[in-house]
Amino acid sequence: MAEKIIIAGQGGQGVLRIGQMLAYASMHEGRTVTWLPSYGAEMRGGTANCSVIISDGIIPSPVISSPDYCLVMNKPSLIRFESWVRPGGMLIVDVSMVPDRVKRKDIRTFYISAGEIAEYEGNSRGANMVMLGAYLAASDLVMADTIFRVIDDSFTGDKAKYAKSNKALVSRGIDCFATEN
Repeated sequence: MAEKIIIAGQGGQGVLRIGQMLAYASMHEGRTVTWLPSYGAEMRGGTANCSVIISDGIIPSPVISSPDYCLVMNKPSLIRFESWVRPGGMLIVDVSMVPDRVKRKDIRTFYISAGEIAEYEGNSRGANMVMLGAYLAASDLVMADTIFRVIDDSFTGDKAKYAKSNKALVSRGIDCFATEN
């Protein structure tokens, strides 16, 4: 078993953070993982994406050409990665940032207002955590409790106050996916 995920958006949206958390959680659960970040030179506001492969065995290459899942958080990412998703795969789209609809009919698509949910919950920078929750519910590969542990481990010191909010946003993403599917 190997699951290939691409997470894409712009710098500052936390797309690399989603990938890191999936990688750490998968390692905690005893799987082999690769995490390959890619971002533009301009950083915040520029393009950013990462590839994550989660496997029970050896991963021969961290490069992904046809992901099982793709999470997109801006329009340029949808334009770039929609065609990459393997037939039967899933595209999760933050409609707060991407008003366009997916054209392909051979993939599953889930639209979530991640930015609006994060704003409503009082954490305007937490859309990435909502998207992470939607992926967790869609995939059912990584346990939410493991992600919550990674969040607690990631938000320490002065940032510990953000852990509770981020876990709540992950839960909202899980709930939204479960409600719609």
